[in-house]
Amino acid sequence: MTVSPSSTLADRVFTMGSLLRARYGERVHKLAIHAGFTCPNRDGTKGRGGCSFCNNVSFSPYARREPDVAAQIDAGRRVLARRTGARRFIAYFQAYTNTYGDVDRLRRLYDQALSQPDVIGLSVGTRPDCVPDAVLDLLAGYSDQGCEVWLELGLQSAFDDTLARVNRGHGFAEYRDAVARAHERGLQLCTHLIVGLPGEAAADSLESLEQVLSLGVEGLKIHPLHVVRHTLLAHQWRRGEYRPLDFDDYVETVVEMVRRTPPEVVFHRLTGTASDDILLAPRWCSQKWRVLNAITNRLVERDARQGDVAQRPPARVANFR
Repeated sequence: MTVSPSSTLADRVFTMGSLLRARYGERVHKLAIHAGFTCPNRDGTKGRGGCSFCNNVSFSPYARREPDVAAQIDAGRRVLARRTGARRFIAYFQAYTNTYGDVDRLRRLYDQALSQPDVIGLSVGTRPDCVPDAVLDLLAGYSDQGCEVWLELGLQSAFDDTLARVNRGHGFAEYRDAVARAHERGLQLCTHLIVGLPGEAAADSLESLEQVLSLGVEGLKIHPLHVVRHTLLAHQWRRGEYRPLDFDDYVETVVEMVRRTPPEVVFHRLTGTASDDILLAPRWCSQKWRVLNAITNRLVERDARQGDVAQRPPARVANFR
């Protein structure tokens, strides 16, 4: 079955694009920024080498060079304006840990992004163990000024044994604490979860989702696990110690996660891609639209949608403007 021209993912899933269009009356796109951060799991503070799957070249074309924030926004703006007609943007601090630094440095970087007249907010990707109160206060201050602010926490799994297996360097307790402190300040949270982590089955991804929802979250970002060059996971894959996720298994798991998620929660992403020059497996991870179309098809075939089988509402519902 193929999706009819009138069927779109947004008909059945509450997407970030739909949220931003409803809030601002037009397209708003994220612009990925590489701001030169590192990570406590790479610089020796907590570990060396980072997570077993981590090669941040896959995050952004700017991972190979570090132009200033304004230059990156200008380059991204021109591409997106031509491709989509977007006129307003969110600065997405993406690569590595974007709260891992002195708060004055963070303020300078965030201010550089927000000084652009067409940038209406920030999306800041980080780890649950790298959000001290001073950083949360800084982000909450931007939100209080009317900026669109999202704190993106890379949890990946709610299982401590899985997190240890991939050398994550934190556990679920740090995530729970970060969520509580962020919500005390009224911040919107987007939690990242990875499907297909070593040692996990679909049931584990569903349980991680339930644990996240039980604490309250405003957004979710779902990724398949990529095997990319120059990572420990790549060595494990070559030795036959890790089997990549099957395409159909990923689609099936994501559809079930969507159905179990309350309709108020925003899906920022339902898949992730890596470029062909670094992707080793599974090869379908380079085919974003194939994955999204398959998810949409599966939802249409079953007449399913977000929240069909949600077990419980989130602990906190965002105060959408």
